[in-house]
Amino acid sequence: MGIYTCSTNPSGSLVLETARSALRPAVHPVTFSGAGLSAESGIPTFREAQTGLWAGYDPMTLASPEGFAADPELVINWYNERRRKVAAAQPNPAHRAMAKRPDISHVTQNVDDLLERAGATKVVHLHGSLTRDKCSDGCGHREPVNLADPPPLHRCPQCGRWMRPDVVWFGEQLPRAGWMRADDLATAADVLVVIGTSAVVYPAAGLVTTSRAAGATVIVVNIEGSTAPGIQLIGPAGRVVPELFDD
Repeated sequence: MGIYTCSTNPSGSLVLETARSALRPAVHPVTFSGAGLSAESGIPTFREAQTGLWAGYDPMTLASPEGFAADPELVINWYNERRRKVAAAQPNPAHRAMAKRPDISHVTQNVDDLLERAGATKVVHLHGSLTRDKCSDGCGHREPVNLADPPPLHRCPQCGRWMRPDVVWFGEQLPRAGWMRADDLATAADVLVVIGTSAVVYPAAGLVTTSRAAGATVIVVNIEGSTAPGIQLIGPAGRVVPELFDD
């Protein structure tokens, strides 16, 4: 369908205008975002090399039930450092442009709250949220977390087991309610805007296939070319998304 590169093509390029023309009359527009959306706010992508205090640790071992069982305090300390970084970050122009469109529903793989802080209300977090803790034993207890001042490792007040971040770890299934909502949105979408994700990790990447199969136009915004089929808008989300949405 063509490629638009924000660093070399003018804002009125044919490809960008094609994407705008598809989004403009959409009745059920949906975004599907990943780590690239928040990277410009200073939130490291998960697989970036860790520095400082966390150098030498494998992030995958810090994001698994096995890693938590082996050293729960280390895992909580690592996540609390991430929480403080999120608290210090601010929504970037992409978050703000997305939030200005109350007609758009947002499905995100990100566990930060930057979309909500930008003003978005219809947000589905596929991988959970750093803004909550939950019981590691599955008793159902959840509690909000102040990202700027997160609690240390502590016990569940209902069953006495350790509390952990309410996020999806390696080897765990996506929350059923969130997944069903995301799948419904992808099925109903007439335009799906994929932002800041390679869209290759399943099952979440299957939402793109679902939308295409249902007849949606797919628009891909990514820092580099993506294998996801659709209208390709290449560049930082903070530059491209406002050009796409602020029409």
